[in-house]
Formats: sequence, C-alpha cells, structure tokens
Amino acid sequence: MVKIIQASGARKESVARATIKDGKGKIQINGKLLANFSDEMSRLRISEPLVLSGDLIKKVNISVRVNGGGINGQSDAVRLSIARALVKYDKKLKKVFDDYDRLLLVADVRRKEVCKPNDSKARAKRQKSYR
Repeated sequence: MVKIIQASGARKESVARATIKDGKGKIQINGKLLANFSDEMSRLRISEPLVLSGDLIKKVNISVRVNGGGINGQSDAVRLSIARALVKYDKKLKKVFDDYDRLLLVADVRRKEVCKPNDSKARAKRQKSYR
C-alpha cells in the first residue's frame, strides 16, 4: 500500500499544497525541481525542514503546488506545507521542528495593514498647512 499524505500552508497571499508519497527523494515545486526554484535564499528556507528530517527525505517524493503572492510569501508557504506533511508522515519530527522554529508548523498570520479613509497610506496622516 502506498502512503500518500497531503498538507497545506499559507503565508500572506500565497497558498501551498504539498503531497508526500513513498519514493526516492525527489522534490518538485510547481513541476520544477527544488534546485531550479526561485532564488538561493528561498531554496535555503524551503530546505530547512528537509535538512532537519534527516534520512527520511531519501524515502519520500514531495510534490508542491503553490500560487499567489510573491517570492518570499511563496517560499514560506512551501516551507510550512512541507513541514506539516512531514510531521503527518512521521510524528517524531514534531518536536524537532518545534525546537528549531515554531513557524515551521504554525502559520504566520500577519497581514498588510489596511489604508484608513482619506489617507494615502496605512499610517500616514493628512498634513495641515496654516499659511
């Protein structure tokens, strides 16, 4: 029986859905290999849960679909979805991920502050001129 696990993660406007199957360690994001995805900083952030999980990565294939948002939001969403899926696959990883970084398993819920009425930006105030 093939074990298939799905998990999702979100950051800002980005949503990622990860699927883990038994395999040989192939990691794909939107059909591309991890080595070809985005810039180096994003790849390093995405690979954190992979490094922490150790030899387990060589036994599974991970496929991630991500859309919406920008580069950093997408990389954080992918990181979150992969970490959640790995924890579903092997419960022992929960403590390892929690000790390393809480945001590997818990979504960062911060959002952009909304613009207030009659102002140009979220925190900018109208200027007064008396002369």
